[in-house]
This record gives sequence, C-alpha cells and structure tokens, in this order.
Amino acid sequence: MQAGLIILCLAYVLSQFFRAFLAVLTADLARDIGAQPDDLAFASGLWFLTFAAMQIPVGWALDRIGPRRTAAALLMVGGGGGAALFALATAPLHISAAMVLIGVGCSPVLMASYFIFAREYPPARFATLAAVMLGVGSVGNLVASYPTALAVELMGWRATLTGLAAVSAAVAVGIWLSVRDPEMVQHDTKGSLLDLLKQPLLWTILPLMLVAYAPSAALRGLWAGPYLRDVFGLETGQIGQATLIMGAAMIAGTFAYGPLDRVLGSRKWVVFGGNLGGALALGLLVLWIDLGVWSSVALMAAIGFLGASFPVIMAHGRAFIPAHLVGRGVTLLNLFGIGGVGLMQFVTGRLHEGYAAAGPAAPYTAIVTFFAVSMAVGLVIYLFSRDSLA
Repeated sequence: MQAGLIILCLAYVLSQFFRAFLAVLTADLARDIGAQPDDLAFASGLWFLTFAAMQIPVGWALDRIGPRRTAAALLMVGGGGGAALFALATAPLHISAAMVLIGVGCSPVLMASYFIFAREYPPARFATLAAVMLGVGSVGNLVASYPTALAVELMGWRATLTGLAAVSAAVAVGIWLSVRDPEMVQHDTKGSLLDLLKQPLLWTILPLMLVAYAPSAALRGLWAGPYLRDVFGLETGQIGQATLIMGAAMIAGTFAYGPLDRVLGSRKWVVFGGNLGGALALGLLVLWIDLGVWSSVALMAAIGFLGASFPVIMAHGRAFIPAHLVGRGVTLLNLFGIGGVGLMQFVTGRLHEGYAAAGPAAPYTAIVTFFAVSMAVGLVIYLFSRDSLA
C-alpha cells in the first residue's frame, strides 16, 4: 500500500501542476496561438469544472470498483491524452479541449488516496494524512512556476507538454501495478449521493468549501501571471519566480494546517481563523493592488498560505459521512472545492474583460474584490457548522 500511495502522490504532483501551469505560459500562448487571458481563464475554468463534475462518477467508481482501476484508467486517457493534445494546439479552442481532458485525467488521483486513508487509517488521523498528501503533491505547484518557465525558454512549450504526456502515461501504469484496493465495506443499507445531500450538517460546510480554495488556486493558477505582467511589466522568468514564492507558501500552509485540529482540539475554529486571515489579505491586496511588486507578491503568498485549509475542511465534512458512502462523500466535498474554482474562473474572466478598458489595475481590483466578498459570505455560513474531531 505504501508504494501505491507514493505513486498516487506522484500523480497528484501532476494534478497540481496542470491546475497551475497556465500562469507562466501566458506570453508564449498569446504570441504563438493568440490565446488571451480571457481565453486562458475559460480554459482554466473548464479544467476545474470538468474535474468537479467528474467527482460524481469517480465517487461511485471508488465505492464500487476501487481506486486502482479508477485512477489508472482516467489518468492514462485524460492526463496523457490531454497533455498530448495541448502540445499540438494551434488555437485557443484546442487549449480548452486539452484542459477538459486533463481535468478528467486528474480527477480521481487525490480522492483515491483519501479513499484509502478513510478505509485503512483511524478517522482522527485523516486531516494529518490528507495534509501530508496534499503538501507533498503540491510540489507540482512549484514545478509549474519557475522550473516550467525555464523549460519553456529552453525547449519551448510544445516539447514541455509532450514530455508531460509521457510522464502522465508512465505514472498511470505505475498506479495500475502498485495500488492495492482496500476491502469493500459490506452494508445492508444502500446509499446514494442524495443521502449525503440530505444531511444539514454538510450544508454549513459546503459553502466555505466552495469558496475557500478558489482565491489561491485562481491567482496561482492563472491571474498572477497577467496581473504581474500588466500592472508591473514583469517577464515570464520573473513571473515564474513570483509564482514559485506563492506556491511554496501554499505548500507551507498545507503542512501548517495539517496537525492543528489535533493540537488545538478543533477543526471548525482552525478553518474559520485561517480563512478569516485569508479574507483580510485579499482586502489588503484590493487596497494595494498597484503599490509595488513585492507587496503584491507577499500578499499573494499570504493568501496562498492561509487558503491551504482544504484538508481540514475535508476532514470536518468527512466526520459526518457514513463508512459505506466514504467514496461519494469525499468526492462530493472535492466537487465543491474544485468546482468553486472553475465557477470563479468563469466569473473572473468576464470581470477581466469588462474592466480591461478602465486601466491596467482595474480588472485585478475587480477580481480580488470578488474573491474577498465570496470568502466573507462562506465564512458567515460556516459559523453555523458543528465542530468535530471524530
């Protein structure tokens, strides 16, 4: 099982990479195939929404056929095939189609490992194990920053994506060979996604799950690139360095959140306090949107660090999910977490388009304000949630 989890972690490195690499390709894709920030926001949004929509069939597949076949097949076809299509793109539409395929490929890998944690380990350890997987896998976030910028400068983006297609296929084969499916839970009561949606306790958690990850994922995955280029005139290599700092902060935040629920004896207040700090950092970025490069990078790093509460929110919701619905339960939570990013990318793409004529900083002021307000609404609803350390 340990070997299988290591390979699943490598697959999650790829998933983190694919959700974040567009930020450093902004200039190259604009020059070579005419893809503008709005086009890339649409493509990025499609990745997240496809990923989110896939959580429903992935949850069913994890409960019924297990993580090995689910993750291996989808990563091979979607991840490998999508990266190959991206490498051949000649128009923004091809980028969107490739991102849909890649979203399908990446959709099962983290939930496959969470499914194994939920079935094979004590519930009290779920948040820590989930954070470790998320934190180590987030190395992909770092690779998608300055190292990718260097690779693109040395080899070109097409060769880089071709290599990633081969790596995705190899990791899929590794999952097939190394992952062991946990024993299936025998339960007299048949359950469905509707049974989960009928639980009021989850509905105080799901709205924050929808908005908590979106600001850091959207900024790191796309908007940091156009923002730093349009407002401060940064080039690809400099954007890569800035996004590397934000990516490192996101990883550090994931590890920092991991054990806090057990240390402080609360999941609810760990999540609430961290995301309140993230909302305040978003507010400061709105006020200081064009103050200076380093203040913006520092605030984006703070947003990334404080927005890394995903595994603790997941553990909070997991506590209210029955054992025979674990697969569908964790994928439902993930659907909201990832789907929120996709929805917000579509909205922010329109905001960028609508405010583009108002000055270089105006679109990004509107985008970050939207993130801050969404976070505040999610936090208010989350206040009504019940704490858990089950």
